[in-house]
Formats: sequence, structure tokens, C-alpha cells
Amino acid sequence: MEQLSRRAFLGSVGTGVAWRGSAPSRPNIVLLLADDLGFGDVQFLNPKRGKLPTPNIDRLAAQGMSFSDAHSGSAVCSPTRYGILTGRYAWRSRLQQGVLGPYGEPLIGPGQFTLQGMLRDKGYETACIGKWHLGWNWPMEKGKHDFTKPIAGGPTTTGFQTYFGTDIPNYPPYCFIENDRTVGIPSIPKPKSLYGTDGEMLPGWRLDAILPALEKCACEFVRRCANEKKPYFLYLPLTSPHTPLAVDQTWRGRSGFGLYGDWVMQTDAVVGKVLEAIDESGGRDNTLVIFTSDNGCAPYIGFDAEAENTRMGRVKELEEKGHFPSAGFRGYKSDIWEGGHRVPFVVRWPQKVQAGSKSEQTICLTDLLATCAEVVEAQAPATAAGDSESFLPALKGKTLKRKRAAIVHHSIGGQFAIREGKWKLALCAGSGGWTEPTEAQAASLGLPAGQLYDMQADPAEQNNLYLKHPQIVSRLTQLMDQYVNNGRSTPGPRLRNDVAIQIHKPVSRKAVGSD
Repeated sequence: MEQLSRRAFLGSVGTGVAWRGSAPSRPNIVLLLADDLGFGDVQFLNPKRGKLPTPNIDRLAAQGMSFSDAHSGSAVCSPTRYGILTGRYAWRSRLQQGVLGPYGEPLIGPGQFTLQGMLRDKGYETACIGKWHLGWNWPMEKGKHDFTKPIAGGPTTTGFQTYFGTDIPNYPPYCFIENDRTVGIPSIPKPKSLYGTDGEMLPGWRLDAILPALEKCACEFVRRCANEKKPYFLYLPLTSPHTPLAVDQTWRGRSGFGLYGDWVMQTDAVVGKVLEAIDESGGRDNTLVIFTSDNGCAPYIGFDAEAENTRMGRVKELEEKGHFPSAGFRGYKSDIWEGGHRVPFVVRWPQKVQAGSKSEQTICLTDLLATCAEVVEAQAPATAAGDSESFLPALKGKTLKRKRAAIVHHSIGGQFAIREGKWKLALCAGSGGWTEPTEAQAASLGLPAGQLYDMQADPAEQNNLYLKHPQIVSRLTQLMDQYVNNGRSTPGPRLRNDVAIQIHKPVSRKAVGSD
């Protein structure tokens, strides 16, 4: 497998227009996206109840700015990634709950305005290295997937000039993909002993080789662009610490908290290697580095994770040992509560951001597009990125004067919450995800139809004020309706959602699956 993937490291990048001049005038932009890393998994964010060392992420925060109130656009994977790259909440698309399944069709439509396309048009070399999980148009031949043909609809059709990675490590096809082709031909069925959904696999495929390959490819890309004096945008959606817990042998047993703890440490080490490549290539001062996660920690992660099963509540084993992946927040990945979508968020940009600074301002990952647009002096068209507002002033130490009143949270079951200032209104009775009480359990318990929390006084979401403040509930519900009807949450011309949106979901007793 190493031989098959080697070409991705040795020059497959670099199809863009060469930069003219001695050095990039605009900053390089590197977006590091962890997968299922909880807010409390990062040591500096959870010093009292976080037991996993994350020295590289901690160092990044010490060299830049950390946000304590940053949120992913969803409590699960595909929707958050869509929001990052389009500046649009994914619930405006056809994906109303859950994530894209194996061989799912593209979620980003043809010609849709994207972060990567915008940066490409501003002269940036754009690369996606890692987990895509936003769909492709897989070619078929006689009812079977044809891996000898190009795959349309993937990263290189959305504005990335190059791509290398695995679509989703626990979904077929089990192989690397380079640009629009599989690296090798997946020709055998995945053995039952290998973690993941059944499907085609490349002979000799190893899960523990994925993350090191992504690390190497990313570092090579950084060094190459630096040598050629090109400004670049690197989107590095890591495959960790999501299952499969494919920990390299050099990291096994080092955390004292099972494979999950080891996997978080290996993730942190990859961040360190990419930072090292940036710094050693001379790009430290002129590179905007952003580190974050797509959602909270998965509740099926436990202390003894060798079996890799998805029994709910295994995270309690970690907490019994003293490590709390959601810190003091309620819930985990999938949930409408803070543990589902409040994420680590760190920015380093020595030319603009004060080292060791902190921000308590509320931001959403959909805001990355508008922020990068302001950084590079670009502008999204009025018909795009309707849920993205720049937080560049916050990076410069200024108070944000928001044009948008609130941000919206979304659970795996499709339940909504809206956050305005200190108030958070959840338009559901339970977690909206896997944590108890689920929606069905909440209905059987006779809980109120919604939840209202004062996030300043009650960040752990223990005191539901829904029945005590009907005026606030009514006002925030109307605001949510306005965001849906306008097709956007920022000021601008009215836009269209791709499908009809229902903000109050009927209770279903059918379990929502895992990604």
C-alpha cells in the first residue's frame, strides 16, 4: 500500500498557477479539522478533568488565540463539513438528519460557491488531504462500482486543485483516493475482522497506515508550496480520533486511557508535525492556522476500546477513570446539548493575532468562509454563504458587532436549537441524539416540548426554563422561523432552501444510526 500511495507525496500536488514574486502577499491558510475530538479532550481547555496530554494543540493556543464558545454547525460529521466549506447550514440541503452513507452522492452541488473555490480564484494553491465524507458520483458498470474510471463530484470539482485521502475510513471503498481516482483497485471484500461497513477493499489495506500517510502528504504539500513561493490553502480533515481506533504501534499504551486516549495523543502529534513543517519552511509568521473539531466526542468511546463496539454509554468508563471528553458540558456527539457541538477552536497568526489571547465570543464553523474572505479581501456573492459572518475583528482583539442575531445548532436526529446571547432554546424535549433521554424517552416521560437554558448561569444545561419564560421561547422560535423562511441567518436577499424545513420534528422511536 505504501508504494501505491507514494505518488501522492512526490508531486501530485501543484496543478495551480504559479505565484509570481518573492513571497505570498496574502497569508497561507491551514485548517486542521479533528474528527470527534471533544472539547474536554484538549488539555488546556479542561485542565482539571482532562487527563490526555495534548502538548501541540496547547502550544498552538499559547502562540495564538483560543475560543471558549465555538460551535460546529452540526453534532455530526457530514453536515459540519458542508457548513465549513459553503458557509451554509447543511439543514438547508437535502441532508435533514444523520450523515451521508457509503457511496453517498455529492452534497455540494455543481457550481456552488465554496471556501476553496474562492481561495483558488484569489491565486491560492488549494488542497484537501484527509477525510472527505461529502459524497461523490461513483461510476457504475453492470450494477457494480467501477474503480477503473474517474470519480466525479468530489473535492476537485468543488474548488480543490488536489485531493488525497480516504473518503471515510469506516466506509468502502477501503483504499486511498488521489484527486478523482482510487489508488489501486479495491478488488476483495473487507474481512469481518476489520472495523467498518462491508464493501470493497484494496488488497493489503491497513487502517493504521491512514493517519501517518495524511500527515506525510500534508507536510510535503506545505514544504512544496513554500519552496515555490505560492500562497496555499490546506484543508486537513483528519480521520482521528474517530473510530476505527487505528493507533500506530508507537503510540499504543502511552496515554494510560486505552486506545482512545492513545488515538487523541497521536492526533495531537500530527498537529505538531504540520506546525513543524510550516515553521521550518519559513511560513510561521504569514500562515493563518486554525485547529478545531467537527463535533463532540462519541459516546461509544470507552476506556477499554479494543472491541470497537458501539454500545452507548461507554464514555462513562473514561469518566470513571477521571477523563471527561465533554469537560463540564452535557451530552456528546449527536446531541443538541453543548457536548455535541461546542468544539475546541484555536487560531495562530503571528502577524495579526496576539499570542496567548482568549475569546469568549460565540462563533460557528460556518463563519470560516466569511472570515477567510475578509482576510484575502474577497467577497461571497449575495446568493451564497448565507450563514457565514466574519469573526476577523475578534482575532484582532475587538468585540464582534454581529449583524446576525443568533446561531443555530443541529442534532443527528434533525432537532434544532437556537442560541442568542445567553439564551439557548432547543426545539425538542430530549437530547436529539443518542444520549438519554432520547426524544422517544423524553416523550414517554412527559417532559416539556422544548428546553430553554441560560448559558451564562447554567452552561451544563441542568435547569430547563422553558415553562418559566414563554416570551423568550416565543421570540426565539420566531427568529428560527425567520432564519428558515429567509434561507439565511445573515442580512441579505432572501434565498431558497433546497427542501422544505420542519423545525419541530415529530418523535420517532427509530434509532438514528452512527457515522
